[in-house]
Amino acid sequence: MSTSQKKIVITCAITGSIHTPSMSPYLPITPEQIAVSAIEAAQAGASVVHLHARDPESGFPSQDANLFERFLTPINRESDVIVNLTTGGSPTMTIEERLEPALRFKPELASLNMGSMNFGMYEMLQRYKEFKHEWERPFLENSDDRVFKNTFKDIANILQRCGDNDTRFEIECYDIGHLYTAHHFLQRELLKTPLFIQSVFGIRGGIGAHPEDIAHMKRTADRLFGDAYNWSVLGVGAQQTRVLTQSLLLGGHVRVGLEDNLWLRKGHLAKTNAEQVRLIKNIIEELGYEVATPDEARRLMNLKGKDKVSF
Repeated sequence: MSTSQKKIVITCAITGSIHTPSMSPYLPITPEQIAVSAIEAAQAGASVVHLHARDPESGFPSQDANLFERFLTPINRESDVIVNLTTGGSPTMTIEERLEPALRFKPELASLNMGSMNFGMYEMLQRYKEFKHEWERPFLENSDDRVFKNTFKDIANILQRCGDNDTRFEIECYDIGHLYTAHHFLQRELLKTPLFIQSVFGIRGGIGAHPEDIAHMKRTADRLFGDAYNWSVLGVGAQQTRVLTQSLLLGGHVRVGLEDNLWLRKGHLAKTNAEQVRLIKNIIEELGYEVATPDEARRLMNLKGKDKVSF
């Protein structure tokens, strides 16, 4: 990957499945809230929105395709943003549940975790003591014995079935070994270049967020993929801005959003996803780079185009 990249792709992950409703009153829950938040993020400068759904009453993570349709339709109608649908869903879901929205709606882009892993969220209980919904506390407590399952067979299944729809992938790499897994599937010709590698830093169970960890991930990806990939980075929680700034200095793209981080700065919750987009956009421009438009991002990632999705 060239470090001379001047057009920076901002991905915004709107709601995710990690944070629970009691952690922030600003977390989008209903399809209407998710749609509005995604459109606002696009207007603020995001060229990609990464989307999960939630039960509108309880806020519990959901892969119900009917819920996805309720926000995909207005997003597609009111924005040119690239829609990226999760195939990760939540560690509590089966692979068939996780795949339902991507197979039905055939997006330009879908996320794909490059392996099974421990996915610990239990430490959040140290910060949050009261919960609105009965599911929230056990959801966090039980994560010390929960594995997100994505075997080699699962990954091949997702690549083949989504690839048949010309959906390309946000390849989520939580550790160095995930880069080697991506390389393995590239050799098997189940992945196509240019790859879009999303390196994830700071999740309990994955690689840390130390500057050396970030540099090591980049060096390894460069060695494995050369100029045949685009590198993006997300950092969870309070380390988000520092991690993303290092990524920019190394020539990478960035991901923000309330899925990854509920805060705008220390002591101040982000009230919208658009606030986080504007913050990183300002840093990008102060560093002398430009933010990519959705169409520029489409060309960079060789996506099929908005007119070829099924929503």
